[in-house]
Amino acid sequence: MGHTATAQAGSGGLTATEHRLANGLRVVLSEDHLTPVAAVCLWYDVGSRHEVEGRTGLAHLFEHLMFQGSAQVPGNGHFELVQGAGGSLNGTTSFERTNYFETMPAHQLELALWLEADRMGSLLSALDDESMENQRDVVKNERRQRYDNVPYGTAFEKLTALAYPEGHPYHHTPIGSMADLDAATLEDARNFFRTYYAPNNAVLSVVGDIDPERTLAWIEKYFGSIPMHDGKQPPRDGTLPETIGEQLREVVEEDVPARALMAAYRLPHDGTREADAADLALTVLGGGESSRLHNRLVRRDRTAVAAGFGLLRLAGAPSLGWLDVKTSAGVEVPDIEAAVDEELARFAAEGPTAEEMERAQAQLEREWLDRLGTVAGRADELCRYAVLFGDPQLALTAVRRVLDVTAEEVQAVAKARLRPDNRAVLVYEPVAAAEAEDNDDAEGTDQ
Repeated sequence: MGHTATAQAGSGGLTATEHRLANGLRVVLSEDHLTPVAAVCLWYDVGSRHEVEGRTGLAHLFEHLMFQGSAQVPGNGHFELVQGAGGSLNGTTSFERTNYFETMPAHQLELALWLEADRMGSLLSALDDESMENQRDVVKNERRQRYDNVPYGTAFEKLTALAYPEGHPYHHTPIGSMADLDAATLEDARNFFRTYYAPNNAVLSVVGDIDPERTLAWIEKYFGSIPMHDGKQPPRDGTLPETIGEQLREVVEEDVPARALMAAYRLPHDGTREADAADLALTVLGGGESSRLHNRLVRRDRTAVAAGFGLLRLAGAPSLGWLDVKTSAGVEVPDIEAAVDEELARFAAEGPTAEEMERAQAQLEREWLDRLGTVAGRADELCRYAVLFGDPQLALTAVRRVLDVTAEEVQAVAKARLRPDNRAVLVYEPVAAAEAEDNDDAEGTDQ
């Protein structure tokens, strides 16, 4: 049924056990009796990279549909039962997975497991035109509120489309397009569920104040009878050359509060030593107020009000180094861009100092401890490494691999990747609100 992992060096004494049901569901359990709570996390191996042209947004739409009732839990019952028992819950969608999670008082763990099993096994019996239309409208409003109608809201979508070429599985973001959301049918949703929401396409982790034997018995009781499904096709190949080979650029004129320079650099796949080196490089360059870019642009030159550089880790395609600089009043973007390029070139030539390496590694170690320090965070990390890399135990030793990276490796990845010919650039130029409204009216007239 499974095996028990012994605590490994660099794991902080944390352990996890792995199991697999006959229907293919992978189960990861981790005991933690410090507080009387338990976290349930369920990752399905489906995200926006699995979608096809013309039907983008289905993975995210389904995240919402999963809260709209199942055979034994109609309507908003999932929320009501969890919150009524003193728990919290939610779900999220990314390029590479969809996850659902609850944190419960330990004595209410069985309820969370039953709820997740009921919707995995019986959602189709409750999925109808009414719930489909309801959640389609919810997702469209979410798109308006988080993307279309906020300053810089579509930056991530625009940069992703630039960084990954047309037809690439990561070319579109999980939110999907309005046109595709409108085009999705009830049968599309049903087929999507049958294909991806099967136990053999999922990992379930339970972390906290649990009795492993009893927990595993509940999981077998509620999930064991759900049939597997073998119709899933592997995601399209996300392989790309190591560098873009040119600088891609788009200027956006919108009603934003300040000029901005944003850029996405093509970086190594997650799960590699090179990705850890890239993470350290970006931490030194733009990870907080002690970083080089913050010190140069915000503190010294005072040409920017904010400057950050972080890594979007991706396993099925090159990761993205995300640069985000908001300018001070009256400062032009070319001045910012020249200073950024100067700092990146100096870093590539000299590498990080010993002090910078120590600080960056300590920062990433603290972030790892923060994630594994809560039962919910640990449950999520165990699922992530199980789904994306096939081994949940890697979650417990991730920091050791970061601490093993050398300054020479950090310099090497910066020299190879943080170059002007390996980035997609987005420049925001503010326009007056009245002018923006006039443009919106003109666009509406054309439709």
